[in-house]
Amino acid sequence: MKKLISIALSSVLFIGCSSNDYGELVGVQDRPSWYPAQPYGMVYIPQGSYNMGNADQDVPYSLISPTKTVSVPSFWMDQTEITNNEYRQFVQWVRDSIARFRLAEDGLVEGYEFIDVANMEDPTFYDEYVSLNYPDSMQRRLDWEPFIEWDRNNYFSAEYTEIMESMYLPPEEQFMGGRMIDARQLNYAFFWINKQKAARKSNRVMFDHNDADQDGEYFSYRDYIKDSKEFSDRSSFFEGGVINIYPDTLCWIHDFTYSYNDPMHDKYFWHPAFDDYPVVGVNWNQARAFCNWRTKYRNEYLKKAGYFSEQEFRLPTESEWEYAARGGKELTTYPWGGPYALNSSGCYLGNFKPLRGNLVADGGFYPVKVTAYAPNEYDLYNMAGNVSEWTNTAFDAASYYYVSDISPNFEYNANPDDDPTLTRKVVRGGSWKDVAYYMQVSTRDYEYADTSKSYVGFRTVQSFMGRDLADF
Repeated sequence: MKKLISIALSSVLFIGCSSNDYGELVGVQDRPSWYPAQPYGMVYIPQGSYNMGNADQDVPYSLISPTKTVSVPSFWMDQTEITNNEYRQFVQWVRDSIARFRLAEDGLVEGYEFIDVANMEDPTFYDEYVSLNYPDSMQRRLDWEPFIEWDRNNYFSAEYTEIMESMYLPPEEQFMGGRMIDARQLNYAFFWINKQKAARKSNRVMFDHNDADQDGEYFSYRDYIKDSKEFSDRSSFFEGGVINIYPDTLCWIHDFTYSYNDPMHDKYFWHPAFDDYPVVGVNWNQARAFCNWRTKYRNEYLKKAGYFSEQEFRLPTESEWEYAARGGKELTTYPWGGPYALNSSGCYLGNFKPLRGNLVADGGFYPVKVTAYAPNEYDLYNMAGNVSEWTNTAFDAASYYYVSDISPNFEYNANPDDDPTLTRKVVRGGSWKDVAYYMQVSTRDYEYADTSKSYVGFRTVQSFMGRDLADF
């Protein structure tokens, strides 16, 4: 009987492992096909090499941007700066998620509940693994299907009214009875993996298979796994935070002393007149939170539709930003290729502060629409002027001398000896209040990561999966 069982099992294994590859190395078959889809509002930047650094005189002679030949892989980049209306989509998503959480948490309003992971996954898997290894907060998800009623005239119960009104400023803080969402509550929780920390940590136990321990016994694979887990805990690389994501509209006031910018504070972010203008008052941490949300928002849709997930959205590195700003041109001063801020007709080519402070000479004053002025050769708008843009790169005056020439980037905390309080982040492109020097593609500047300015915005990038778009 045992012999018959063995034969039967062997037959099952043989049949289960059989295929039509005739024993050849053909790779895993029946893989879904994939083609790179152009993200909405982004343009393709091909891989290339360029001379990063000064193409003109380094005005202060500070030698912070010496010429260095570097190479950059392909990526997608936002054609324009992130607009007020695009960022407002993020704000409203956070607002809605908080409201849905409160409605589901209390359980007092019928129709608003959490989606239990047990209803989405295999019940056995949930009972034997998920429920034992994850906290309660990770075993449920928000249900985005039920409609949220924001018009208080249509509230349908006392419980619903109480929860929804908790999203607004209390009566004693309402100016002249004006009803307004309490922006202090618009907090976004997000998580990421600290890859720099993971790379620094020796989380692999290396040994030669011929090495023996003191007793003459060779290491087993089980010993290797045990030692590896004791030496490194993957969860130690997980980091997260909670950040208020509403722009600092008061930046229009505190950025300029003895200056009347109250109208911009009052209307710039929320009024439809400024929908297509670049968002400002967003610090580096908020810009990174936006990237995290955009990645989550996109990949959740792709997963639901049965598609592959995509690369994360992120802020560009300093080298990516400069490469894109140059538009494929060599030894250029400005994104449009010429050495001057005016064209042959005497028209200014960007929104900055020309002459001795004549802000209106270029047709602008404060920030203008993100599609104002002509794009560069990569079809990118306002890579010079309008608003400066956050990059992912930390600022160090000497970084050009030691960063890699392969997709260079410098981040604080890449070395355990770095001071974590050094949070200067590179901003590029110059702004509506800057002189022409800061619009040059090679000019470096910085702001502290926790500061928000009326002249600093951002745009996002997404790494391209593959070598080149021409390969598909």
